[in-house]
Amino acid sequence: MRMIRFATLLVGFGVMMGGSVAVAQSQSADSSTAPAIDAGLNIHTVDLWPSGAPAQNGNDPKDVPALTVFAPRGRRPNSPAVIIAPGGSYVMLATDLEGREVADWFAVRGITAFVLRYRMGEKHQYPIPLEDAQRAVRYVRANAAQYRIDPDRIGIMGFSAGGHLAAMESVSAETADADAADPIDKASSKPNFVVLGYPWLNAMSPNANGMITYCANNATVKTVPQDKCKELETKYSPVKFVTSATPTTFIYITSDDKTVDVQASVDYFEAMRAAKAPVEFHSFAHGSHGSGLGNGDPALDLWPTLLDEWLRGQGILVRQNR
Repeated sequence: MRMIRFATLLVGFGVMMGGSVAVAQSQSADSSTAPAIDAGLNIHTVDLWPSGAPAQNGNDPKDVPALTVFAPRGRRPNSPAVIIAPGGSYVMLATDLEGREVADWFAVRGITAFVLRYRMGEKHQYPIPLEDAQRAVRYVRANAAQYRIDPDRIGIMGFSAGGHLAAMESVSAETADADAADPIDKASSKPNFVVLGYPWLNAMSPNANGMITYCANNATVKTVPQDKCKELETKYSPVKFVTSATPTTFIYITSDDKTVDVQASVDYFEAMRAAKAPVEFHSFAHGSHGSGLGNGDPALDLWPTLLDEWLRGQGILVRQNR
């Protein structure tokens, strides 16, 4: 399915709000028992690396990459799953607006949602966030049976900086290692579908002053040396790596977004179209950056309906017999 639909409204970015998610307990792919689930909320959290993440720098929650799991009621077998990367300019995470609220939206539709807490900021510069996202996809796929998930219907979704991360994860080379001792690392890191919300796709592109935006915009990461910044542009600009194998992708933006470059999303759409990769694009006429699922705006509240239709059209959401 290759199409472009321009609407007249939409949503915002990864506002720098929302804190972190507490780590409840860890679980590896070969465990015999499932992680404990809150009986009332049907939520639990797992560390991506139970024995400690590579290059882990500290033990605060923000230093420990994790997934918070929102399981649908009933959890039917072979259901879809989505990993959600909140935004926050790669310095913090909007885990409520662009995490929990979105996870609830998916869970009520029978899709198991995993909100990703990825590392970022001065202590955890690129490619560490990308490595966390790749590990998240491998974790979900390796534990598909445990979570009653279809391993061929696992998606990644991101807002703003999380949108850049989701796009980069989807176009990156496969990281599965068949010889790995860790069963999670044997699983594929390639998602089956991608959703990008007002993505910061030019995060690794030069700004008007010639500085890589990722390095220049945020006090906590502008300590990156300039030679490394140029390397980041070469290695981590998603538009450079789009191919015909790029997973089916849904993109939505607002045309007057004053925080991220809308043209970067248009360019990404055009790159996917040129590569004959399946893509759907929605540009809404007005909307501030960081409005999540619409945040009560009568116009922007409509975009999740378009996403719902797309998920059904892609065969990601299918009617199941009870």
